[in-house]
Amino acid sequence: QVQVVESGGGLVQVGGSLRLSCEASGMIFSINSMDWYRQAPGKQRELVASISSRGKTNYADSVKDRFTISRDNAKNTVYLQMDSLKPEDTAVYYCHPLAYPFIWGQGTQVTVSS
Repeated sequence: QVQVVESGGGLVQVGGSLRLSCEASGMIFSINSMDWYRQAPGKQRELVASISSRGKTNYADSVKDRFTISRDNAKNTVYLQMDSLKPEDTAVYYCHPLAYPFIWGQGTQVTVSS
């Protein structure tokens, strides 16, 4: 059974940093591309960053140069380092294995206060 569990969210001031983690189980993590999405209140879920099995990364324009996605295959974990946070980054953040369309975690809340 494939599962992902996100953690690391919280309340942070504008300009601060957070590192999100997502631990996956039930799949061969090293061969799977992983995505981070976010959903703000009243808005659609949007793709924030992705990382391929080989470590190639892509970012939404809104987070480019501020967020960094990485993975540790030995720990079955994908990370999202978020720096220079803005109020518009406030959302629930989800990780998602690209090969499993219906697998989502419970998400982790990130709130950026001004």
